Amino acid sequence: MRRRTLMQLASALAALPFLNTAKAATRGAASAPAAFTMPAATESVTPFRVSVPQSVLNDLDRRLATVRWPDQETVPGWTQGVPLDSAKELIRYWQTKYDWRRFERQLNGFPQYRTSIDGLGIHFIHVRSKHSNAMPIILSHGWPGSVVEFLDIIGPLTDPTAYGGNAADAFDVVIPSMPGFGFSDKPSAKGWDVVRTANAWATLMTRLGYRRWVAQGGDWGSGVTHALGHIRPEGLIAAHVNWPFVFPQTMPAHLTPEQQAAVDGAARFTGEGGGYFKEHATKPQTIGYALADSPSGQANWMYEKFFGWADNANLPDGHLAFDKILDNVTLYWVTDTATSSARFYWEATQAGLSGFSGGTIELPMAATIFPREIYRAPKDWAQAAWPNLFYWSEVNKGGHFAAMEQPALFAEEMRLAFRKMRAA
Repeated sequence: MRRRTLMQLASALAALPFLNTAKAATRGAASAPAAFTMPAATESVTPFRVSVPQSVLNDLDRRLATVRWPDQETVPGWTQGVPLDSAKELIRYWQTKYDWRRFERQLNGFPQYRTSIDGLGIHFIHVRSKHSNAMPIILSHGWPGSVVEFLDIIGPLTDPTAYGGNAADAFDVVIPSMPGFGFSDKPSAKGWDVVRTANAWATLMTRLGYRRWVAQGGDWGSGVTHALGHIRPEGLIAAHVNWPFVFPQTMPAHLTPEQQAAVDGAARFTGEGGGYFKEHATKPQTIGYALADSPSGQANWMYEKFFGWADNANLPDGHLAFDKILDNVTLYWVTDTATSSARFYWEATQAGLSGFSGGTIELPMAATIFPREIYRAPKDWAQAAWPNLFYWSEVNKGGHFAAMEQPALFAEEMRLAFRKMRAA
């Protein structure tokens, strides 16, 4: 009897977690979600295809099925952030209708590559035009965007004749994933800011054999493009942005209505709209713990910006299509780049970049101003900052994610902007 009692006690003690670390470790390893890993990159340009393990998608499905929702907002609309009903609608669509494999097929329909630059594996799409004398262009995205922003303009840019355009306006298109974003590597040490990224882009274009090329960007891609404008690497002849950083260092005493609107828009962004920016710029690791562990958190952290910065009035369904939003969101999720992408803001802060002034740029510069950009920069500010401004256009539809929202209009702007630079 006593022996049986001791055996029962020993069995009970063995079941305790602190006395059974081997079993606990085995259980932890077995339950850890599968991860998607990138192949090692070398300085050679290596073809790349996206193939996310099904186990990663299964883990995502499991997490989406067990979301713990916050309570309802206390005021109507988006004043406090994404409304609960809107959040549930997005997650329901992600769980029941969204198809990652459809997006994989779309991505893999374009030539993709990885190459190591300055010690970091960089992913990029590279589509050469069938037309002779096509102009090479490198397109840079931002956050919460990705290469997804530019997929719908690849065809119109590389093959304009198929879209009612002229062969003389053709481009070779290069679309890299920013360091720490998408299928590019995550930096393991500090220092990958907009300037280092711009230098990497210059190396990439040289590595691809281009001796004369142009650059374009929005959001952080605009920051990288401005940096390219300052660096002026060999071969870069001009650049275009859809968010010009041309704020004057000293504001004039009396503002025109257009200037006042720009100041007000910038103030709204840095005030009520800039909370995410400050968190990314100061504590990217902390926000990463929440976003890397919760697909619902990741989705709605980004959805707020896709809703608030897009020109929703000009889209057929009243907002960016859920598929477009979730292509971006799921790309961040499967690559686990919430933290590394947020760290890009921290890098900018560490490098002393602040405010909306990109300084004086001598490189020939161009811009298209979309009506729902975070703020609309006035032309006279651009003329003061860019002595070689060669193209300025203000269009009547589109927002912060211009290429994704209005691909036909965006492609036409690229043709018009760079047309005069082809013969220069």
